[in-house]
Amino acid sequence: MTAVIVQELRIYPLKSARGISIAHACLGRAGLRWDRHWLAIRPDGTFLTQRTHPALARIATALRERGLRLQAEGLEPLDLAFEGPGVGREVRIWRDACEAVDLGDAAAEWISTALGETARLVRAPSTPPRRADAAFAGSRLVPLAFPDGYPLLVCNQASLDALNERLAEAIPMDRFRPNVVLVGLAPFAEDHIDCVQIGAVRLKLVKPCTRCIIPSTDQRTGLRGIDPLTVLRTFRFDPVLRGVTFGENAIIEAGIGQRIERGARCEVTKENTENR
Repeated sequence: MTAVIVQELRIYPLKSARGISIAHACLGRAGLRWDRHWLAIRPDGTFLTQRTHPALARIATALRERGLRLQAEGLEPLDLAFEGPGVGREVRIWRDACEAVDLGDAAAEWISTALGETARLVRAPSTPPRRADAAFAGSRLVPLAFPDGYPLLVCNQASLDALNERLAEAIPMDRFRPNVVLVGLAPFAEDHIDCVQIGAVRLKLVKPCTRCIIPSTDQRTGLRGIDPLTVLRTFRFDPVLRGVTFGENAIIEAGIGQRIERGARCEVTKENTENR
């Protein structure tokens, strides 16, 4: 039997900005540490993503000793502290209204220049402000910072390989913005996995991830290119979720405070199909 391995780990400190490939990651209550901990918003508090602002992909992120560094062409780097004082304000992510920490006018000027329109930057408070949808996460309270809806996204390299065989031009995995990429599974085997055990960490796959226009976006240039949804729709449309799916949203069942390593071996548990 082929071993299942963690092929890649990625975090996205600023939601919808360029991600960071990492060798190991500490698991916090709200997912991988510092993942989607910062957010760009409109002046009214509505969140911004590559769906409407693909230029976010041109903002590079780097974790430094004391915080996050943002870089964009033509701008001096912007350093943001992991924690610290700030003005509280309400932000909105989809239907969720939650508290955030506004990072001030200098940060707002930087992100406004990078995006070419008025915007502001906020940081998640020390206590994660949101909760995952109980319809899929179950009765446990699953805290969130600023991801769309769940702490982690798990993808399968073989599924991307199978998709690329159908596309006129292959696309890289970073278009789907996963946190954990697994290798050693059959294509789309993730559809039927209940849990992934990585050492002391246990991730429960709770909901297929419905996709939007972001996978058509080059994650370095921000330019739209080939749209895989056209092909995915022919064999990955979920009538219940009313969307095209690729990858699985996951919650943390065990292992908060533990570390996940790239290259780690995994054990997978198949789901009880009667309950999903």
